[in-house]
Amino acid sequence: MVLEILHYPDPRLREVSKPVTAFDQKLHRLLDDLHETMLAARGIGIAAPQVGEKVRAFIIDLGLQEGFPKERYEFINPELSQLTGKASFEEGCLSVPGIGEPVNRSEMVLVTYQDRFGHRQELRAEGLLAVAIQHEHDHLDGILFIDRLGVIQKQLVKRRLGKQIDL
Repeated sequence: MVLEILHYPDPRLREVSKPVTAFDQKLHRLLDDLHETMLAARGIGIAAPQVGEKVRAFIIDLGLQEGFPKERYEFINPELSQLTGKASFEEGCLSVPGIGEPVNRSEMVLVTYQDRFGHRQELRAEGLLAVAIQHEHDHLDGILFIDRLGVIQKQLVKRRLGKQIDL
């Protein structure tokens, strides 16, 4: 089922998510719905808080990007470590539609997480996948990519979003 995506400045996007404790059909349905929602919105990643679910889960599928295979990644209770190197990618967000800006992130990251069945997993990611992981992980802590912009970038984004927002 395609879910409603929350849009900035909805205050629910700023809330910190709680760890997933039940790896049951409800979680599996949420992950499947997240994937359907992401594809319908033509995104490459989406986090549970973006649809109003305050749990530490997100999915990524780079398949809509040219040159990337269609591969669905599901991350539950992710922890990032060994962030190395520097990368700058133009980022957008399903919760901040119509805005795209370059954001500086780490080039490589090690993510330890659980799969939909609660099994511990580990993935070393680089490039766009590493950036997407960091972007979606931020959502779990109530951080949006626009929070990571420089002062001038924020002023330009604020103009485009309208005066009702506070960056």
